[in-house]
Amino acid sequence: MEMAPEYGAFVSKFVLKPPSPSPSLPLAGLTFAVKDILDIEGHVTGFGNPDWARTHAPASSTAPAVLNVLKAGATCVGKTVMDEMAYSIIGENKHYGTPRNSCAPDRVPGGSSSGSAVAVGAMLVDFSLGSDTGGSVRVPASYCGILGFRPSHNAVSTVGVIPMAQSLDTVGWFAREPSILKQVGRVLLELPEADPNRPSQIIIPTDCFQLLNIPSERLTQALVRSVEKLFGGAIIKHAVLGDYIRDSVPALSSFLCQIKEDQVDSIPSLAALSSARRLLQRYEFKNHHEDWVSAVKPDLDPIISERVRQALELTEENIDICWSVKKELHSALTSLLGDFGVLAIPTVPGPPPKLQTDASSLDVSVEKAFNLLSIAGLSEFCQVSIPMGLHDNLPISISLLAKNGADGFLLDVVETLYESLQEQAAIVEKSV
Repeated sequence: MEMAPEYGAFVSKFVLKPPSPSPSLPLAGLTFAVKDILDIEGHVTGFGNPDWARTHAPASSTAPAVLNVLKAGATCVGKTVMDEMAYSIIGENKHYGTPRNSCAPDRVPGGSSSGSAVAVGAMLVDFSLGSDTGGSVRVPASYCGILGFRPSHNAVSTVGVIPMAQSLDTVGWFAREPSILKQVGRVLLELPEADPNRPSQIIIPTDCFQLLNIPSERLTQALVRSVEKLFGGAIIKHAVLGDYIRDSVPALSSFLCQIKEDQVDSIPSLAALSSARRLLQRYEFKNHHEDWVSAVKPDLDPIISERVRQALELTEENIDICWSVKKELHSALTSLLGDFGVLAIPTVPGPPPKLQTDASSLDVSVEKAFNLLSIAGLSEFCQVSIPMGLHDNLPISISLLAKNGADGFLLDVVETLYESLQEQAAIVEKSV
C-alpha cells in the first residue's frame, strides 16, 4: 500500500490483521492507524524524529493498547506522523512533512498526534490511536473536526509507549462517529456491558468560555438546548471555575504569584495550573530523555529544540508542589462533579491557526489552550472533544470532562448527546 500523498498522514504503511478474525468481534471490519509513539513488533518506533528512529532497534513486542484492538477484530494499516518527541500541539514536522488537515487544508492539523487525527478526518481509517500528555489527542481532534478521547490517567496501558511525561501520559483515540468512539473505548478500557447513567449535573464555567476567540454562544447555546431536550434543563449549572480552583487548590499559590493578575486572555488559577503542568512535564521529559539527547544531539525543529533545552536545564525545585497541585485538584474536581457530573469547556480557544504561523504570534493562543487543557491533565480526569461544526468555515469543538474512572459514563453521554449537538450547532451557526 502506498502512502496517500494528498494527506501525508502516514510515516509507514503495512497491514496487520487480527490474530483470530471473526465477524462477531466488537471491532470486526474496522481499520485503524497508530501514532508512531506506540510499539508494534518488528517496526522501529520513530517518535517523530529520524535520529531517534536511526538509533533505536525495531520493537520486540507490540503495545497492549494496539494488541487489544487487534484482538477485538480491527486491522492496522500503518503508523502515523507525529510532532517530534511529542513536544508540540501544532502538528508540523520538518522531517516527515505536516499531515494535511482535510477539514481546513490551509490550517495546522494540531499535534502531537497529527497523523492519527488526519487519517480519521480524511476517512483513511475508521479510528486511530494517539497519545495525550498535554493535549495531543484533544487538540488535533478539535482542529480536524473529529471526536477525540483522552481517558482517565492509568485507565489504558501505556506499556510499549515511549514516555513523554509519565504522570501525564495517556493513550487516547480518534473516531468520526460516537458509536465507534465508544466501541473502541470499551475495548481499550475493558469495560463490561452496563446500562448508561444519566448525568446528575452539567456544569458550564462561564470564565472558561470567555477564553474563546469566537462568540461563546456558538458553543454554549447548542449544548444547553441539547441537554434541555435530552436530560432536562434542571441539571445545567453555571460556575466560575477559576475561582473554585483558586480557593480549593491551595498548593497553586506558589505558581499563582508568578501570574500577572491583569493578564489579558487568561484565568490566573488556570494559568497557574498550566505552569505546574509545564514544570512537571519538563522534569519527567528530562528524566526519560536527557541521556539520549546529550549523546545523539538530534536534529530538531528550532521550536522543539528550545523546549527540549528548557527541559534539560531544569532543576528539581518545586516538583513536590506539582504533586500537591495534582492531588488537591483531583480532590476538588471530584467534589465538584460527583460520580455522574460533567464539566463542559471549550477544547481549545477557537479554530486551528494557519500553517506556518510565526511561533511568537502563536504563543498567546497556545497558552490560552493550556489554560483549558491542563484541567484534565493535572486532575487525571477523562475528557472528550466533540466537533461542533464550522465557524467561518473552520472547525470548532466543545469538551466534556468526567471524574477519573468515569470513562464509560462519559462515552455514553457523548453517544446520547452527539446527534442533537450537531443539529443544534448547525442551527446556532446560522444565527450567530
